[in-house]
Amino acid sequence: MPMTNGVEITGMGLAGCCLAWQMRARGVAVRWTDDHRSGAASRVAAGLVNPVTGKNYEPSWRIAEFLPEAVAFFEKIGEETGERYWFPQPVVRWVSEKEWPKAAAKLELPEVARWVETVEEHVEGWRARVTLKGGGRVDTRAFCEATERVFAEGADAGPASWQVHCGGAFDLLQGRFGEHRCAKGEILTVRIPDRQEKGIRIGGGGWLVPLGDDFFKAGATYEWDQLDGRPTAAGRARVEEILRHLGVRDFEVVAHEAGIRPIVRRSMPLIGRMGDVWVFNGLGSKGSLYAPGVARRLVEALVDGTELDAELDVGKWLERAG
Repeated sequence: MPMTNGVEITGMGLAGCCLAWQMRARGVAVRWTDDHRSGAASRVAAGLVNPVTGKNYEPSWRIAEFLPEAVAFFEKIGEETGERYWFPQPVVRWVSEKEWPKAAAKLELPEVARWVETVEEHVEGWRARVTLKGGGRVDTRAFCEATERVFAEGADAGPASWQVHCGGAFDLLQGRFGEHRCAKGEILTVRIPDRQEKGIRIGGGGWLVPLGDDFFKAGATYEWDQLDGRPTAAGRARVEEILRHLGVRDFEVVAHEAGIRPIVRRSMPLIGRMGDVWVFNGLGSKGSLYAPGVARRLVEALVDGTELDAELDVGKWLERAG
């Protein structure tokens, strides 16, 4: 497809990378820049997709709409690059005695029950084990690195009709969206010999994600004050505590990383025009689920003149927040 018009993307995290692919699919030439700051969440994140989240057992916002598109997107890009980015895995939530009354009530609701595969009570010292379908992980680091290789800087050339800032937490910390709720998170990559884990394990205030070959990611902390990309001893201790809560005693830490989640309002993204530029930000901890579909909606607004989804429109959100 011949390239027409052009877009200049600032920031090649998950938002910028998904936008680049969606623009190219519409024949738009892509230029990009990224300064690879430490603390970029997309290069650290475990890439989790969890259909029912949080202590309140709420379905992820509009998941039935965004999940199929995200899976199809990452599988398609994987085919184009010869790599694999989407790894479907069941999500196994371990429920404590204290959590069970609220969880049990929520699991009966139709919007939650559709994601429930099994519920087993009184298992391995927990009040219940709930297995959810529709979950998995995206290898966000591999996806972003491959995208940068494919879209070699300036390779598509062409004049830029649009400038889109996808600066993640860095842009939010500059106050460009008003108040933010960015949170630093620390993650450990660990080796656990001979552990047979078939799904993403969530409980004890954290999670454990199998990567294969005895390697796992474990996390994650939340820190709202010290917003930098530096791992800390306290953060490591907290994640090791999570591992012990999840029944892991024998493990070797092979990497300790930190990133800053770009959060404006929960983990619901925002797109739209701000002055002379367009923005795509606020993916929070759910970028793997939302980035592909939100990027497509932004492309449709730019290329086709489609009206922005009111729930994603940064202008409408700023009006309400102001």
